Amino acid sequence: MTTPSIACIGIIGKHDNPLHIALFPPHTNHPSAHLEFSFLLNASLDIFDARARDRNRVDQDLGMLQAVDERLSIWGWETGTGTRFAVVVDAWGKAGNKGLRGIADGDLRGAFKALQTAYIRLLQNPFYVPDEHTPMAVASGRVNGGQITSKRFVEEVRRIGKVWRPGMSVV
Repeated sequence: MTTPSIACIGIIGKHDNPLHIALFPPHTNHPSAHLEFSFLLNASLDIFDARARDRNRVDQDLGMLQAVDERLSIWGWETGTGTRFAVVVDAWGKAGNKGLRGIADGDLRGAFKALQTAYIRLLQNPFYVPDEHTPMAVASGRVNGGQITSKRFVEEVRRIGKVWRPGMSVV
């Protein structure tokens, strides 16, 4: 039986703008993978919005947002400031073999907490200006693309995606 792995991590700004997208093996080998996962993350935004309207929800962990197919599922976490973390889990794992070990609610909590900690550290950096990553700043031409380029943040997201396993409480 294979162990599920993270296929993609998406950091989405409060204006529904993609701030960072990281892909993980074996999904990095396909030439159009980045575009395909961008579409999946974009499609999950409506579900984020629907869950945000649920006023009874106090937990940041939104659980599984949608099952894309028998292999991929999208899980969500929303910060108090509206930044969203989406993790696409590959149930077949890195080997790509069918062997379904289920993912339970809470299995991604450690990964989401680690992502939020990395994002908070990014915001504490005096040289990082979050307003430069809004759609308005990108449209005005003040910045190029609006993506997070901090090496430390990108490396930490990559580390989280590589080491995560179902049930890990600390990543």
